[in-house]
Amino acid sequence: MRIFIALVLLFIQYSSFGQNTVYRTINDVPYTTREDAYSKEKNKLDFCFPQGKKDFVTLVWFHGGGLTGGDKELPQYLLDKGIAVIGVGYRLSPNVKVAEIIDDAADAVKWAFDHVEKYGGSKHKIIIGGHSAGAYLALMVGLNASYLDKRNVKANDLMGIAALSGQAITHYTARSEVGIAGLQPTINELAPLFWVRKDAPKILLITGDRELELMGRYEENAYLMRMLQLNGHQDVELYELAGYGHDMTYPAFPIVINTLNKWSK
Repeated sequence: MRIFIALVLLFIQYSSFGQNTVYRTINDVPYTTREDAYSKEKNKLDFCFPQGKKDFVTLVWFHGGGLTGGDKELPQYLLDKGIAVIGVGYRLSPNVKVAEIIDDAADAVKWAFDHVEKYGGSKHKIIIGGHSAGAYLALMVGLNASYLDKRNVKANDLMGIAALSGQAITHYTARSEVGIAGLQPTINELAPLFWVRKDAPKILLITGDRELELMGRYEENAYLMRMLQLNGHQDVELYELAGYGHDMTYPAFPIVINTLNKWSK
């Protein structure tokens, strides 16, 4: 679906889950038990949640940065919408391999399943998402069920995945680890496309304009959607934001909020 900004603005008018709610933020919560200094530095999360609300939706959010940079974030637009947001920090390449970064993402999701109910949330309403590299991590954890299986969590217990401009083929940082060029498309076990299955959680895919995005990012997501559908997946949507490039989070965020609203009903 190619969507223009005028239509995006319509979403803003009714995107909020609720107003006049008090929110609390807990910062720098460790989510792994690793004792090395680098893990202690990076494996922390921030948790913003609505106080006094029961069974709220929780969005576990992974930041972008190519898996080589960036830090945990709580995107401002996603706050104060009646949902909880968990901003996840994770280790980065080249300090660790991409597979280990995906392990960090899975550990953060495990933390969410273990803890959100203590604050009033529902473990049946957990969505994982992110932008760019963060979207890649969300797709890998949600589609390759083995990451969560190892942590006694079922990937299919996720309410959904919200991936903004993520790579569907093998991430270019994973390719660089083995000497594959950034413009050499590859699909292996480190590609979300490798793990398409009909029983995956609901999936929202959003990219910028195909002519303005990074290295075929729209086309990767279109292929991911098509292969999911061919495998029998019944609930995957793709939006292309006309006129926007890779930095398309604001036009995308209202769509995310409205989709979470729809999924939680």
